[in-house]
Amino acid sequence: MKMANLILVRHGQSQWNLENRFTGWYDAELTELGKQEAKKSGTLIKNLGINFDFAFTSFQKRAINTLAIIIEEINQKNIKTIKAWQLNERHYGGLQGLNKAETELKHGKEQVMTWRRSYTTKPPKLDKNDPAHPVHNQIYKSIDPALIPDTESLLDTYNRAVPFYINEIETLLKNEKNILVSAHGNSLRAICKKIFNISDTMITKLEIPTGNPILIKMKKIKIISFEYLDQSRAKEIISNQ
Repeated sequence: MKMANLILVRHGQSQWNLENRFTGWYDAELTELGKQEAKKSGTLIKNLGINFDFAFTSFQKRAINTLAIIIEEINQKNIKTIKAWQLNERHYGGLQGLNKAETELKHGKEQVMTWRRSYTTKPPKLDKNDPAHPVHNQIYKSIDPALIPDTESLLDTYNRAVPFYINEIETLLKNEKNILVSAHGNSLRAICKKIFNISDTMITKLEIPTGNPILIKMKKIKIISFEYLDQSRAKEIISNQ
């Protein structure tokens, strides 16, 4: 039976993951461990023997570089690659750059967990005049500044990532194309919410580890099977399919 293969991989560990900071749209580098995670992802994907038709990633270098390492490892350098800001990490607003543990001490664990895991709650806005705001970053100069957020809930991330997924990626999967996506914890949580029909309540429990590809086999976008390729680092994939 001919089917489409979709692989979702969260970028390898970034420097700000290591430092336990809210990263959001800050363009953090991969750590050495992050590069190793990306390389292992590539090895696990290579072992599947899948020829990919398209690869998608965000505008952020931790995802772009993870994808580059994977493509090098699987030796499929001619894959058509599309970069989309809609696949960027969730924008953490005024929390960007703050240490998560220190923020818990200041605002309380419950408030911080609400900011991190609630589906609809947005963190405080990042002032557009702040030099750290992405409107000042050259990599977004081609994007309408009105589209660049000051802060986002997971719902906001869903509302940009999922329409892109439906229009650009799902269309290809319907035509039995094999797709590789290197993105971020929250943009992938949003896409998984759509793919696996996860409720607004249950999505708060979904965690996606860095550098561990999820293989989803589909027939006309109906899920046939799904699994993490590295079972030793797997988290539960919540599904209402």
